Amino acid sequence: MSEKRIGIVMHGVTGRMGMNQHLIRSVLEIRRQGGVALKDGTRLVPDPLLVGRNAAKVEELARRHGVSRWTTDLDGALKSKDDTVFFDAASTQLRPKLVRLAIAAGKHIYCEKPVSTTLASATALYAAAKKARVKHGVVQDKLWLPGLLKLQKLKAQGFFGRILSVRGEFGYWVFEGDQGNGQPAAQRPSWNYRKQDGGGIILDMLCHWRYVLDNLFGEVRAVSCLGATHIPSRWDENGRKYKATADDAAYATFQLAGGVVAHFNSSWDVRVRRDDLLTLQVDGTQGSAVAGLRKCFFQSYEATPKPVWNPDIPQPIDFFDGWNEAPDENYDNAFKAQWELFLKHVAGEGAFRWNLLEGAKGVQLAELGLKSWKQRKWLDVPKLRS
Repeated sequence: MSEKRIGIVMHGVTGRMGMNQHLIRSVLEIRRQGGVALKDGTRLVPDPLLVGRNAAKVEELARRHGVSRWTTDLDGALKSKDDTVFFDAASTQLRPKLVRLAIAAGKHIYCEKPVSTTLASATALYAAAKKARVKHGVVQDKLWLPGLLKLQKLKAQGFFGRILSVRGEFGYWVFEGDQGNGQPAAQRPSWNYRKQDGGGIILDMLCHWRYVLDNLFGEVRAVSCLGATHIPSRWDENGRKYKATADDAAYATFQLAGGVVAHFNSSWDVRVRRDDLLTLQVDGTQGSAVAGLRKCFFQSYEATPKPVWNPDIPQPIDFFDGWNEAPDENYDNAFKAQWELFLKHVAGEGAFRWNLLEGAKGVQLAELGLKSWKQRKWLDVPKLRS
């Protein structure tokens, strides 16, 4: 069995998401399993080059995980003829400039979302990649989560009948970070809560909800969104208090193709009393399902209870009865699954529809969500030209 190397310039992998999900659980795991199998039997093996501004951090990361190549010289890395793919998981504000540099260098592009903070910049990246004829993809990991894959399977089987609505609950309590008063350290970076640094939950999460809704339930046609900054002050990584200028909660309703109504509550100021950090409830004429990140429970029309409103007695129905759990299958890490598809695509095997245009659609919805909040009105979501 022959092997074929594919060099990947990986930028932004000293951060939590880039390091854990993309480097360790995706690229290095693909290397550990001997690469990705191509149709001719060749194994496509990724060879990462880690890039970052802090030499000590990048060197330590490379040493700890047995990666032989690292550098602080991004320009030099992009000039390398040995590396054909550029991946970015750094902050959103930096991404457009970095991706443009990589496109100009002839690299295939794979990056985190949001791809930009504005629709104009996001569509410009797509146009540049298309003109340069490089291959490109955007991380849309939730489509490969076990819970959502189970939802897709139920839908494909016609379980729901006509889908009526989708309800999403996402979030958890992100600590303010005032360790001087005995609080735990914040579990998200401080720039997430500064608008001037590209932060905000609307920009972050509406990009996710766009691809989830478009791919699973129907194209998003209109949006109404209300944002909020519930926690006005937080403490940064150096223990300094700062003003939170970005929205930390969003309450958004969407109209989808086919008449489906979707509503998502997204918050970093909520305490979890539900099955998971993200839950989706799908209600249809013939059945309903509730999915988390990994589990999915469903209830058919025949098993639906018949409640009667009577607040004067204890509720006689256990509403958690009558639900069945969808079985597990051989699910892989969601990020790794998409990485493998993209690497195959770069090698000439298979289309890859989760590209920079799809990333731009997420930015479009976030931009319209922010505009809807400001104008306090419903807004249509125009189609983006390919």
